[in-house]
Amino acid sequence: MQNTVQVKHDIYWVGGNDRRVNRFENLFPLTHGMSYNFYVILDEKTVLTDTVDRSISVLFMENVEAALDGRKLEYLVIHHMEPDHCANIEAIVQAYPDVQLVGNRNTYKFLTQFYPAYAFDNFITVKEGEELNIGKRTLRFYMTPNVHWPEVMMSYEVSEGLLFSADAFGSFATIDGNLFSDEIYFPEGIIDESRRYYVNIVGKFGSHVLKAFKKFSDLNITTILPLHGPIYRTPEHIGIILGAYQNWASYDFDKKSALILYASMYGNTENAVDILASQLAQNGVKEIKVYDISDTDPSYLIAEMWQYSNIVFASPNYNGDLFYKMDALMREALRLNLKNKKVSFISNATWGGMALKTMQQHFEDEKRFTQVGTPVAIPSAVNEETVAGLATLAKDISESLVDD
Repeated sequence: MQNTVQVKHDIYWVGGNDRRVNRFENLFPLTHGMSYNFYVILDEKTVLTDTVDRSISVLFMENVEAALDGRKLEYLVIHHMEPDHCANIEAIVQAYPDVQLVGNRNTYKFLTQFYPAYAFDNFITVKEGEELNIGKRTLRFYMTPNVHWPEVMMSYEVSEGLLFSADAFGSFATIDGNLFSDEIYFPEGIIDESRRYYVNIVGKFGSHVLKAFKKFSDLNITTILPLHGPIYRTPEHIGIILGAYQNWASYDFDKKSALILYASMYGNTENAVDILASQLAQNGVKEIKVYDISDTDPSYLIAEMWQYSNIVFASPNYNGDLFYKMDALMREALRLNLKNKKVSFISNATWGGMALKTMQQHFEDEKRFTQVGTPVAIPSAVNEETVAGLATLAKDISESLVDD
């Protein structure tokens, strides 16, 4: 049975939720499923923005039919060709054979790759700044490549200031009835999953996000309609999410404090980390957070890295080198372009010093990272010398926070 929501007098949400999916892109854990947002515009011409993941195809097609209410579909605007948004293009073309598809040249390239059996002679190629008039409303197209795929574009509805933002400003988790951000506990109720979504999906491409922002700087945006997560329709909430994206894309920190990420097989490295955390607190550092990386998915840890000004990595050796999970975490964070951080290191040297050497090599780029304090090497178990080294490191970290 269809389930549509009126967003504006002539715009309907025709999306849905997948509460069974437990990983997004088969990578990132989902504890509360995923939402998919798509919209039907009923002007003199009818428009559908994007399609949906196959998991909710039946509901999606019922929703589109219900929203159209007997009218034919004239345009399908394709903002993003990832399969969670393009999987039902074939179904739409079959149901509405006269529909014209709207996208850019990269959209068309991906379209023919995903649907090689179709000619798509009804495809309209649009470029930066071109417009599609559909009656009282006009859609202006902005190319926003790598936010987060190469073909991504956004649409700005000129008369009312509506931004159809593709994956930008999206979030993990389902929409549980409350479609708008002002109907939920915001930002606290969604910002962590918005950050985790941004960092892991778009985080590598911060410079592209900032370029997109420049295109929108002079626009009067009254509503943001993303492909995932809540719709933003109040000036306060639009300001909050735009500000958050500006901060995240600039690789700036939200918290001037220390994030401690550790791996420990038998508790000795963990012991050192707890001592350091206590010493940091005694030096006046607040909002310290400590994670055992073996118990937490990297997507959460890297989202936390984005938040903090200082990161402490603590790891034992394993098979003569860095503990595998710590090595993997560091590599993944660096691939997402983590930078502008102050980093410190603790190593357990039972098998020698390769863990420390490898950690330092990962973060040796001085343009991206500043190493704070002298690394502490634990000689298997913490001893008095270790405690003294941790005290000095805590002092150096706390002083570096004041220096910012």
